[in-house]
Amino acid sequence: MAVSKADRGIPPILADPLLTDQPAAAHSERDRSILGPFVIQTRQQIRTIDVAFDVDTYLKVGGRLDVSDLDLRGAFADHPLDQASRRCLRYMHDIENHTVCYLRDVLVTKAHRDPAITTFLTMWNYEEHWHGDALAVVLAAHGEHSGRARTQVIRASNGPRTTLRPLAFMLGSSLLPDMIALQMTWGAINEWTTQAGYARLAAKANHPTLTELLRRIMRQEGRHIDFYASEARRRLSRSAAVRRATRFGLRRYWTPVGTGVRPRSEVSFLVRHLFGDEEGAAVAARIDRNIDRLPGLERLALVTTARARLSAAP
Repeated sequence: MAVSKADRGIPPILADPLLTDQPAAAHSERDRSILGPFVIQTRQQIRTIDVAFDVDTYLKVGGRLDVSDLDLRGAFADHPLDQASRRCLRYMHDIENHTVCYLRDVLVTKAHRDPAITTFLTMWNYEEHWHGDALAVVLAAHGEHSGRARTQVIRASNGPRTTLRPLAFMLGSSLLPDMIALQMTWGAINEWTTQAGYARLAAKANHPTLTELLRRIMRQEGRHIDFYASEARRRLSRSAAVRRATRFGLRRYWTPVGTGVRPRSEVSFLVRHLFGDEEGAAVAARIDRNIDRLPGLERLALVTTARARLSAAP
C-alpha cells in the first residue's frame, strides 16, 4: 500500500523533530527558522508526545514510501549533492537498511508476545526498508555503491558484535522489570534524532528533490515516533522500578543511532555536520526536552551531551 498525497487528509502524526506543546502560532521567529518547511501541524497545534497511537489506523495509512513522482535518478545530474551531504546520506542509507537487525534484537525479548508491538514493528521494518531503498537510488545517481551490495558489506563488517547483541537483549529481558519500556523509550529517542537529522540534512543540502524526499520520509518517521513515545509513556507510568531501570539503561548505554554499525569517525562527522552549529544545538536541546516529558526521565540531557562529545571528536 503506497503512502500518497491522498493520505494528507489524515491528521499528521508527530512529523516535526522539534516538537513543542505550544500552538503553532506561539513559535518564535527563531523556532520557525529552525523548523523551516518541516513543521506538520494539526489545525490547532503541533502534536506532542502525549498523543495516543492507534495501530489499526496506522495499518490503513502506512506502507511503502511513494516516490513515483520524484525523479531520483535524473534530478541530481545537473545539480549533484555536495560531498558532505553524500557522506551523511551514506550513513542514513546504512542505518535504514540495518533496521531489520534492530528488529531482531527487539523480537528476542518479551516484546514478541505483544501483538500490538509486533504489528507495529512489521510495518516499521517495511517502511524503513523503502526509506533505505529511496536513499540508495539517490546514492546510485551519484555513482556511489548502495543497496543490497553495500548493505551486505556493512553487515559483514560488524562481526561478532552483531552475533552477541541478541544474547544481551535476551538476558536483559529476563532480568529487568520491563525491558520493553527501555526498548520503546530507546526507539522514541532514536526516531526523534533520525527525523531531526533528515530535517538538518535537507536544510544543509538545499536541494529541492532531496528536500521533498526527506519530507516524505520524515512524515513516516513521525508515525514511528508516535508509537514508540506513547508506548514508552504508558510503560514508564506503571512503576518507579521501571522508570529507574530505564533511566539507568539510557544513561549508561544510549548512543546515537548507528553507533557500532558505522565507525566512530562517521558518527562524529554526521553529528558535527548536522548538529555542530547553533541551530543544531537548538535541535538537540528540544529533543532532550521531549525526553524530559517522559515519566522519570527528566534532565538526562542525552542528546545534548552526545552532540557536545561527538562534535568535538576528530
